[in-house]
This record gives sequence, structure tokens and C-alpha cells, in this order.
Amino acid sequence: MNPTLSIVVPVYNEADFIPQALPMLISEMEGLGMSYRIHLVENGSSDGSAEVARVVAGEAPVTVSSLAVADYGSAMRQGFLEAEGDWVVNFDIDYFSADFLRQVMTTPDADLVIGSKRTPGSLDRRPPIRRLATWVFNLLLRTILGSKVSDTHGMKAFRRSLVEDLANQVVSRQDLYDTELVIRAEREGYRIVEVPVVVEEIRAARSSLVRRVPRTVLGLVRIRRTLRNQSSTRSSSA
Repeated sequence: MNPTLSIVVPVYNEADFIPQALPMLISEMEGLGMSYRIHLVENGSSDGSAEVARVVAGEAPVTVSSLAVADYGSAMRQGFLEAEGDWVVNFDIDYFSADFLRQVMTTPDADLVIGSKRTPGSLDRRPPIRRLATWVFNLLLRTILGSKVSDTHGMKAFRRSLVEDLANQVVSRQDLYDTELVIRAEREGYRIVEVPVVVEEIRAARSSLVRRVPRTVLGLVRIRRTLRNQSSTRSSSA
């Protein structure tokens, strides 16, 4: 029997953090009272993250898989393609919420539910520099890709049919796999609902904003070029 929720969690060198975070995630899921499976995708770790995760998971419904190369986007793609069930959910090991999933379950008319840090009613408790980065990223989304969504990073829940239609079409990896998937869903006319969330990460961010900014800008430009080329190909073959 397929689970109602498949939770995809990419991890990289998290052996020290998994014993704290994974039991918290399992507890949150158990409190929902619905069937689930966690797909934890270790990618390129050198600290035994996968082995630690298997031990910590015990008999819980957790699948641990590994990729040889450290790549967040590739890990997310792997998890999405492995996932089963009605909804495929993207969580991070340090940012997840059962309250978000309760909102998903009460949003029957959506194909994609985004836990937006910027929608009215959200409470973002991250440091000011992180909130500024989210604002700048959204400005780039609107400017470069013409998107109307307010947030593509963070918690998201995709209907299984959307994942089956679009997940294999995404060419971006690293930081932007989920962003491109959201943009493709938006352009294909899937029903997107953004819901407010409380943003309170359970540890300080590990990634460097300075290194990510130029990579992100170039990645968004590549997404725009890819989508334009695909649109032109469709038009010429019609």
C-alpha cells in the first residue's frame, strides 16, 4: 500500500546532526496520524551519514539511499523519482513542519502547496541577512523568469501526478532543482497555493550566501534559456 505522504530529505555530511533531527522528523510524522515514508537521500558524504541514518531510523518507515556526488538538486531528483504516494514533500533535515502538512491536507484543490516565507501570515525568525536573501531571490525570480510565486525554497508538497509529469524534465541541479520544478508547474498551469509558515530552523545555516549568489543568478538565466528553447521547439513542431 502506497503511503499518503512521501517525504524527500537530501542530506550531506550530517552524521552528527541526524541523531538529533531524524527522530524529531519521525515524531512529527507519527503525530499526523497518516501513512508516510521518509526518503533520505545522502549525496557525496564522507562522514558515514547514510549508515548513521539507517541506525537511527530503526524500524521507522525510512528509506536511505546514496549518490556518489555531493549535489543537493540531484539528491532531490532521486528522492522524487523514488517516492510513492499521493503527495511528494520536500523537507530539509533542519527545516520541517507537521503543521505545514496539515495545511496541505486541507488544500484539496492544489497540485502544489508552497510553505512560503513571504506570504501574509508567515513568521520568519531567521537572521535579517537570510530574510534579505529570500527577498532578493524572489526579485530575481520575478525579473528573470516572470514568476508570480513568492518563494520556491523551503517546504513544498507536490501531487504525485505533477511529479510524474515534470520531475524528469528538470535540468537544473545544485540549488535550483526545486525552483525549476516550481516554475515549470507554474507555466504548465498547475494549481499552486502558497500557505503561511513559521520559519524557525533548528540550527544555523551552513551554506555560504556569498558563494551561492552568482551561481544562483547564472542558474536562473540558464532556466530561462532552457524554457525558451523548449517553448520554441514546441512551437516549431506544432
